[in-house]
Amino acid sequence: MDLEKLFYPSSIAVVGASPNMGEGKLPYYQLLKRTGYQGSLYAVNPMHKEIDGVKVYPAIDDLPEAVDLAIVQVPVHRAMETLADAVKKGVKFIHFFTSGFSEVGDIELERAMINEARQGETRIVGPNCIGVLCYESKVTFNPLPKQKGLGKVAFLGQSGGVSLNFLRIALSRNIELNKAISYGNQIDLGAHDYIEYFGKDDNIKIIAAYVEDVKDGRAFINALKAATPKKPVVILRGGITDQGARAAASHTGAICGSNQIFSAVMNQFRCIEVQTIEQLLDVVVLATSAKTPQGPRVGFLGAGGGTSVLFSDLAALNDLPMPELETATQKRINEKIPQVNTSVTNPVDLGAYGRDFNIMLHAMQAMDEDRNLDVILPFFYLEYTRVLSPDQLRNIIGLIIETSKEMKKPVIPIFTKFTENDFQLEENKIKIFRAFRDADIPVFGTMQDALYTLRAMLKWKKNSN
Repeated sequence: MDLEKLFYPSSIAVVGASPNMGEGKLPYYQLLKRTGYQGSLYAVNPMHKEIDGVKVYPAIDDLPEAVDLAIVQVPVHRAMETLADAVKKGVKFIHFFTSGFSEVGDIELERAMINEARQGETRIVGPNCIGVLCYESKVTFNPLPKQKGLGKVAFLGQSGGVSLNFLRIALSRNIELNKAISYGNQIDLGAHDYIEYFGKDDNIKIIAAYVEDVKDGRAFINALKAATPKKPVVILRGGITDQGARAAASHTGAICGSNQIFSAVMNQFRCIEVQTIEQLLDVVVLATSAKTPQGPRVGFLGAGGGTSVLFSDLAALNDLPMPELETATQKRINEKIPQVNTSVTNPVDLGAYGRDFNIMLHAMQAMDEDRNLDVILPFFYLEYTRVLSPDQLRNIIGLIIETSKEMKKPVIPIFTKFTENDFQLEENKIKIFRAFRDADIPVFGTMQDALYTLRAMLKWKKNSN
């Protein structure tokens, strides 16, 4: 399915546009003007003559052209007549923000809409969704924050709320987006259409998705088969329990099939399946980093025997081997520390010397030369940063980042804090994580998050080779 004119429309009509940015609507017309959309933009609403001095058209039929995209915010009882007008006018895509369809039991209305759309070539997005976002064309359902460049991430979400939450977390983690679609009840265009389109887009490096149900299983599988050899597809599924399935039915009219079958399909066709939106973003962070792990052999260094033991257990539970370091590596690490209350085999326990960032960097560089390792995970206590001035913190973080960049092996730092009521530590964490993400280096707050994400990415890499 060619969705080029959906994400790059030359003209847009907002049906139901209003000068009042409330009334239970999203201010699509105002957002498109403010974000810099450069195509022809029309407002359609028989209740208004103008918005901000610009003419408002009473109906789609009165527009001077057949637009590429119509965004519809009208009451559900006007959905059919609005669709009929769009089909008659030759509108290419129509997105219904409007709700009140199969999610409340009105399946017949959706069937009638499909029959009407098939009278022409109009394709339907939704209904019951917030629609399209494309950074390059400036089409959006949300204010577009500034990015350094065109992002590498595409997102499709059956829920508008989850789609917005994905964008919020992505922004806070400095993840730059390329495209997103909230597709709701998917009575026409479905998840498979968007995965297929994103899979063919060379500017997109990873596809993330929130899915409640799949309308066309064969088309969905074919889209995955085409996309996953080239880029990871990460899916968070809603409605995996009986209770969740009932919620999904009332949310988007979704009929959720067997979760075991869905997971088997995910595994067979090289998808990464996650259980939370945080895990979804964690995988995106790792996949979009400058250096991604190519193998599973983990090297860990930190301060404290108990921490090393816990990390070793978590690595084993995630099927990530921790081979013993080469003798030359151990000798090089020992140059900086006494052989008392320390261990340099792997995990590397620097003991109290783990508080010394220079020693940590020295150990990281030694491990970078070790032929037994594929990836290095240094562990830092955020509590150690409490005594640092802002300049000291900035300099130390800069050293860790530069060292990580210069190393051949990928580095996945873990910065953990155990104090939960210290605003300074929380501020330091935000600064540190922002600095690493600006440098395209993945960074995590817990060992389990880092290891889970590493395992997920390696599973895709293994299946893709």
